[in-house]
Amino acid sequence: MISVLILTLNEEVNIGDCLDSVAWTDDVLVLDSGSEDRTVDIARNRGARVMHRDFDNFASQRNYGLRQGNLRHDWVLHLDADERVPPDLQDALQDKVRHGDQKAYRVPSKLMFQGRWLKHAGMYPTYQVRFGRRKALTFTQVGHGQRGALPSEQVGTLDEPLLHYAFSKGIADWVRRHNRYSSDEAQRARRTQLRSVDWTALMKGNAQARRRALKDLSYALPCRPLLRFLYVYLVRLGFLDGRPGFDYAVLLAFYEYLIGLKRRECNLEGDSRQHYDAD
Repeated sequence: MISVLILTLNEEVNIGDCLDSVAWTDDVLVLDSGSEDRTVDIARNRGARVMHRDFDNFASQRNYGLRQGNLRHDWVLHLDADERVPPDLQDALQDKVRHGDQKAYRVPSKLMFQGRWLKHAGMYPTYQVRFGRRKALTFTQVGHGQRGALPSEQVGTLDEPLLHYAFSKGIADWVRRHNRYSSDEAQRARRTQLRSVDWTALMKGNAQARRRALKDLSYALPCRPLLRFLYVYLVRLGFLDGRPGFDYAVLLAFYEYLIGLKRRECNLEGDSRQHYDAD
């Protein structure tokens, strides 16, 4: 069997459907960060166990759930409340429990927006390490998100995707979250230099490693918002997703613009502090 660990904060819109999609397991732990809506009540009414931990970052939340959550099973699926597990993915997970030879697995996700799957603008398939053995898989925080801490040779890849409803609470919620995320990304961009880019991964790494290296390399590029829009809308054929593809490409360009603004703001503050200290 498989345990499921779900992170929540004010997810009454999402948690019911998320729990319904994993009703096939007998062990679901909801790790809540202080919801003020009906999230906790809905989760308990659906049979999930609920624990509380103040949020610091995604990696620490997931690691806490693994260590302190008294999960019943050796294999753990990590979810956010706006994600769903289709039947085909359930079958793939169960197959790896029985026959898998890796300690963890990357899971692709389909981004859903304005009632449709963004096949092109959503850059499918993108992968995250979300399924693994409880005692083997831990996470590290990178930017605003988390990465699995296992070496790549111990991580396999699943073909069946999660469904990700990133806009289930509306555009305003997405903008609020990405305003926070852009602060983390700005700090990461300041620390990333060309010499820190993993050039080997660019040429010989797996898809996930290449994507990480390209992201680090992109911090050195000018006009990032425009380049992000052109990449998503033209290079990745986002225009084939219709108006939702265009809207999403614009939102990503806006996100990049926020990162750039905050990065410059941090640089100016750093220069001001240096000038003050010199005086």
